[in-house]
Amino acid sequence: MSKSAVLFLILTVLAVALLWLDPLPGSELRNLFKVAGGLCASLFVLALLAGRRIKFDPQLR
Repeated sequence: MSKSAVLFLILTVLAVALLWLDPLPGSELRNLFKVAGGLCASLFVLALLAGRRIKFDPQLR
């Protein structure tokens, strides 16, 4: 897994954890955590896909 994929995975987990810990059910901060979690999760998937394309295969020689 690439460094950017790990970073986005950590940010996604952090955003979801903060969403669960927010005591106010209808706050604007809660919506921000939802958007941040979704954005970081989609960037995580894109980083995983990009990492698979660049991966070096030594058996092609």
